[in-house]
Amino acid sequence: MPPTDRFVISFAAEPPQEGLPYGRWGETLKAHFLATVREMDTEGEQIGDIDTEIAWYPDRTYCGRTYIPAIARTSAGFEVFGYVSFSEGSEGPSAFAAQADFTSELAEANPDWKLDLNDEVIGSWRGELGNAAEMTLVWGTPMIPGGTLVTGELANLAVDQCELSDQRFTLIAPDNYRSDFLEIKLWGKNGNELARESLYVEDDA
Repeated sequence: MPPTDRFVISFAAEPPQEGLPYGRWGETLKAHFLATVREMDTEGEQIGDIDTEIAWYPDRTYCGRTYIPAIARTSAGFEVFGYVSFSEGSEGPSAFAAQADFTSELAEANPDWKLDLNDEVIGSWRGELGNAAEMTLVWGTPMIPGGTLVTGELANLAVDQCELSDQRFTLIAPDNYRSDFLEIKLWGKNGNELARESLYVEDDA
């Protein structure tokens, strides 16, 4: 193959290693996530209490840390989203950390959405000539049926992918590199593209 002019980190994260959390492991993750939610700065907004089961997303491991995203709804009609991360040592998971935020933008109020996406920058990658990519954790759910796999693409180059697990996916991929931005694509079982969404919302003119 000839040299590429799109030299960028690709498929940097390990694929999911475990099923979606449940039982004692799920309760451990829940405790870390809820502790972070309680400390979250809501900027005076009364978001209520989490009153649904936490929806966990597939695990992805990058640079020695595993990230497990989460989403839940509150009694005041908000959505809380974030993740729990940890290091995996010889004695099991340790050095837990969590991140959480909230939104009033819900999928059911946006029938035009084909993918319900969340994202968080978790690091950076230095490329050529001082260019840097934002290593971004992306998790979400298709809003249309028929999908089997999701990819993250940068300038039409696939940089990560994840099979759907209970209609949920997690990616870790470079974004905002050399003026190129990450695009998320949903694929069907026959390799047909069903949907694509950017992480960036364009303002209406």
